[in-house]
Amino acid sequence: MEETKSGTADGPEERAGVRRGLVQQEIYEQATRLFAQRGYAGTSFQDIASAVGLTRPALYHYVKSKDELLAKLVAEITVVAAADLAALAEREDLSAADRIRQIVRLMVRRQGEQGERFRLLLRSEADLPDEVASSYEENRKAVLNSLSHVIEQGVARGEFRPVTPAVAALGTLGIVNWVAWWYHPGSHFDLDSVCAELADMAVHGLVAEAGRSASATPLDAVRGLRREIDRLEGLLKKA
Repeated sequence: MEETKSGTADGPEERAGVRRGLVQQEIYEQATRLFAQRGYAGTSFQDIASAVGLTRPALYHYVKSKDELLAKLVAEITVVAAADLAALAEREDLSAADRIRQIVRLMVRRQGEQGERFRLLLRSEADLPDEVASSYEENRKAVLNSLSHVIEQGVARGEFRPVTPAVAALGTLGIVNWVAWWYHPGSHFDLDSVCAELADMAVHGLVAEAGRSASATPLDAVRGLRREIDRLEGLLKKA
């Protein structure tokens, strides 16, 4: 059997496997684009086949259904995110503020780099098949729980104001999820700067400051986050 310079077998089966992988990736990318443009329910299997340049029967050699493509998308976006955020949330070598900062930076970067996919998921929530919807909801809850856990620890240790962890976590997610709608790769906004500023904003809305009332309520947390969002929106309008 012929060997490449790296010592890896490069026979017909290996080449066929590489080609299959490339075609599957193209199918996935085109399906994601169509889902985002037309919605999951508005995209047919034939639409995907035509976009890739295959016949409908040929497409079945690579994927079984639209559900399979959507399940892969949901897994890639939510399962990986939930696992990564859970790992960050358990970093006891970091302060709660540093963990929130790292979590927000990670989430904002993914929203910025894969905005089309996030927008697709939000638009298609009502159309998700039961099994996919169940996985999506489970991992969304896991993300919320990870954020709530860190905020709860921050409150207990005096790093954060006495906010309701779940409310503050939802507010933080609101800041993050907004990115997919206004940031686009190639825009004049630098993604690294966006990640850093939104992470600082999220932490600033939580930290305990001298002279700030200890009787802060969940509404105070929401109002603080809203003020920060309004400030950023003003900056965007001026840009």
